[in-house]
This record gives sequence, structure tokens and C-alpha cells, in this order.
Amino acid sequence: MHKPKLLMTCPEFSGIVEQLARYFDVEVTENEMRYTEAQLIGRLHDKHAVFTAGNARFSAQVLQAAPHLKVISAMTVGYDNIDLVQCVKQGIAVSNSPDVITQTTADFAWALLLATARRVTESEHWLRAGQWDKWQLKGFLGADVHGKTLGILGMGRIGQAIARRAMGFDMQVLYHNRSRLTPEQEARANNARYVTKAELLKKSDHLILMLPFTESTHHAIGAAELAQMRPHATLINTARGGVVDDVALIAALRSRQIAAAGLDVFENEPRLHPDFLTLQNVVLTPHIASASEATRRAMQQCAVNNLIHFIEHGAVINSVK
Repeated sequence: MHKPKLLMTCPEFSGIVEQLARYFDVEVTENEMRYTEAQLIGRLHDKHAVFTAGNARFSAQVLQAAPHLKVISAMTVGYDNIDLVQCVKQGIAVSNSPDVITQTTADFAWALLLATARRVTESEHWLRAGQWDKWQLKGFLGADVHGKTLGILGMGRIGQAIARRAMGFDMQVLYHNRSRLTPEQEARANNARYVTKAELLKKSDHLILMLPFTESTHHAIGAAELAQMRPHATLINTARGGVVDDVALIAALRSRQIAAAGLDVFENEPRLHPDFLTLQNVVLTPHIASASEATRRAMQQCAVNNLIHFIEHGAVINSVK
């Protein structure tokens, strides 16, 4: 009996392929490539399953060219690279890998916040350029984090984990979310207080975005929202590219409408808007919020578990539709 054919669109940690090979005929992508639509179509015509990261976009056209495809298992939390409407039409199960990135991403949001507020990368570049010849009273004056107001837009699992970490900085936490948390959840999240989006923008000294990317959250932060923020405020995006209007943010940073931004995600990544590179008051990282070895291994294992569960039980564990 022939095994179903599976395409892995990304390299793997040791042991992953061995687990999958018990159930699938596995085709592995050995290098860190970003698949074009044509490349995917060429690979998927005979495939029954896909194990993917964020390096491939499964458009309606791609999916239509895969008549045997039954399941897509993403090792990521986000799945906006997969056309779910077309998957429903073709009866393709789709799963993601939630929960496993929560704590690591919350850690990184704080790393980005601290680096941005305290001008860490800007001062490091200055040091590396050999410009440090004396102590300066007003050199690289940044913003305090302790005792300030932290705003969180998007209060899911990761947002709540970020809020809990604010306790150590003696911060007041405000949040806005599609739905309000329970009183018990708010208490566990450092007594976070629910406010309107407008109030969140106006009162936050440091604003962290943790929204999923959907049609309704596209450009949730644009020119109008940035205009409502405090001039000394910092904006941190560890959510998804497209939640922020990058062009509007560049203008706000250039004019000092807000003080600084720390960004791990971007519109049209990895094609970074070149104007970001001309700004000193922005910290840029290449979508690495989940990049600890333990977490990336756990993400891949979650994707494996979804695929095996599908073969054994006809359904994925973490269905996204």
C-alpha cells in the first residue's frame, strides 16, 4: 500500500522526518527557500499533505492545482498565507501551531520594547562606528519603562503573557481587544484594564500590538491612529505585518509624531520598505519573535502531531476552520 505524499516546504530539526516517514512519503525542502506560486504548483500536483512554515503562499490558484491535497499543517500560529475559503471548497483540513510560541514571543516583545525605549541598537551602531570618545550627559536619552503605562492591542494568550511580565516593571496595563477578558483573566494579567481603542492610543507610553492579521485588522494602526498617540510613545509590533500601515509609520517616525518603534514584522516581508533603513528611531528584527531553539522545535512537533492525528483519526488537532 502506497503512503500518501507529503511536501515539507521548510527544513527540519532532527527526528521530524523520521516521525513523518512512518505515515508519509516525505519530500523535504533542504534549504531556506521562499516558494513562488509556480514552484508550489509544480510540487503539489501529486501531494496529499503539506507541512509548511510561512515561506509558501497557498493561493486559490495553487490549491486548485493540487487535486489530491487533503491537509495543510502549518508550524506557525498565523495562517494568512493560506486561502481558507478555497480549502473549504476542496475539503482540505488546515491546522496551525498555537500555544507553543506564547511565552517565547512574550519574552521577545519585551526585548524589543526595552531595546526601542532605551535606544539600544542605535547606541550600539554608534559605538561600533568608533564614535564613543567620552561620556555625554545627554547622550542617547531614552524613555523609562518602569512605572509607565503599557498598552496592549490584542489580548489573546500572548498579550496576556506580555501583561504578566509588566508586573516586574511596576506598570499600569491597559488593553483593547475584540472582546473583554473575564475579571479573573484581567486579574492574572497584572490587573489589566479594558479601555476603548482611542483611549488606549492616547494613554499608552508604550504600545505593543498582538493582533492577528485579518481583513478587519488590516492597517489597524495607520495615520489616524498614530496621530492619537503620545509624542514620547513607542510602538512595538510583534503581531503580523499589515496590522500597521508601514508608510504611515515611517512618516510618523520621521516627523517624531511618536518617539520610536520596534518592529519584528512588516508589510510584504521579507521585502522591507527601504525607508525604514534611513531612520535612527526604529529597531528592526527579521520576524524572529519565536526564534528560540526549544520553541521552534516545539512548533515543528506540533505540526507533526497534527498530521499524524489526521492520518489516524481523519481530523487535525488544531483546526483553523
